[in-house]
Amino acid sequence: MRKNSVKSSRINGEVLKEMSLILRDELKDPRIHPMTSVTDVSVTTDLKYATVYVSVMGDEQAKKETMIGLKKSAPYARHLLATRLNLRNTPELIYKLDESMEYGAAMSKRIDEVRSHDEEVSRMRGDSIDEESDGNDDTES
Repeated sequence: MRKNSVKSSRINGEVLKEMSLILRDELKDPRIHPMTSVTDVSVTTDLKYATVYVSVMGDEQAKKETMIGLKKSAPYARHLLATRLNLRNTPELIYKLDESMEYGAAMSKRIDEVRSHDEEVSRMRGDSIDEESDGNDDTES
């Protein structure tokens, strides 16, 4: 089975869906933060391992506790996954923290700060950002 084949994509999608449900409904470990979600899953081509990327909305302590809780509950989650999916091998679950959502939110905040700063500077100069041209006018003189 190739890495980017239709079968591989379908298996990744099914494992993602089931792991999201398992995380939301079945895992009752108090260390797992309630704002935890599965963002992506990557199953190896031999179906031996599945890397589960999780996002935790909380502080560093909540992220650390959630990762500990997920790693401790991995065998139980694997058992639940085996009962829900009919695969030749049920992959061993490897959890990794996905901080891309926090990174995206921080970048969006920075962009908004720069945009508001540009608007403030523009107001101080007495012109508008929308009125500025880039010098590439297509109108004929």
